[in-house]
Amino acid sequence: MGARYTVLAAHQPAYLPWCGFFSRLLEMEAYVALDHVQFSERGRQHRNQVRGPASGLPVRLTVPVRHSFGQSLTEVRTADQAWPRRHWRTLTQAYGRAPYWTLYADRLRAVYERPWTHLVDLNLSLTRLLLHALDLPARVVRSSELAPRSSGTGMLVDLCRLRGADTLLVGTGALGYLDGALLREHRIQVQVATYTHPPYGADLRGWAPNLSVLDLLMHEGPRARGVLAAGARTRVWEPSVEAVTL
Repeated sequence: MGARYTVLAAHQPAYLPWCGFFSRLLEMEAYVALDHVQFSERGRQHRNQVRGPASGLPVRLTVPVRHSFGQSLTEVRTADQAWPRRHWRTLTQAYGRAPYWTLYADRLRAVYERPWTHLVDLNLSLTRLLLHALDLPARVVRSSELAPRSSGTGMLVDLCRLRGADTLLVGTGALGYLDGALLREHRIQVQVATYTHPPYGADLRGWAPNLSVLDLLMHEGPRARGVLAAGARTRVWEPSVEAVTL
């Protein structure tokens, strides 16, 4: 059956995820990519931000996609093959002079030189590259291969069962929809992960919060993992207490 893990970290695969996403995986052995859930247009599933000009705003990178309403992430296809050149040009302009560009550029370029037909395959390829660059041990497990039942909190409960987990690690955004009674019924504890950006890099011109973790890597290199750890916090969620304030 393979190894089982006490804590389940599950999240929709994003394009070039931000630091907070990776800060949740610092001590995780596996990350469950929720690729069977419905695609959300104009979200981080196919767009993210990188550093812009020193005096300007962050630059948004968006992967153009073709999709139908209700499609799962596994079904969403990229819309053309011109976007990789555009994105690579933007990344080169943003980080070509960054201290650690040469350390990661070849591996990153190899991703952008491949032809991609499905968004989720692109996202997970980049996520694996970034996990390795950050020296994080988490391996990627696709939820579509686990085939959980139900949706919402019920789906997360089922994933915990399938993975042998008794603890669910979530971000603060999940607290608005989690069914605390259902989680208590199945004796699943919830840990809430938060991330606060500590200052990093010698040059803060053009820096902004919530940029892709690429920004951290390009400016801190092998020290990036330590920066993630410095900004990461977790706490236990008590739904009977916190539900009043949500």
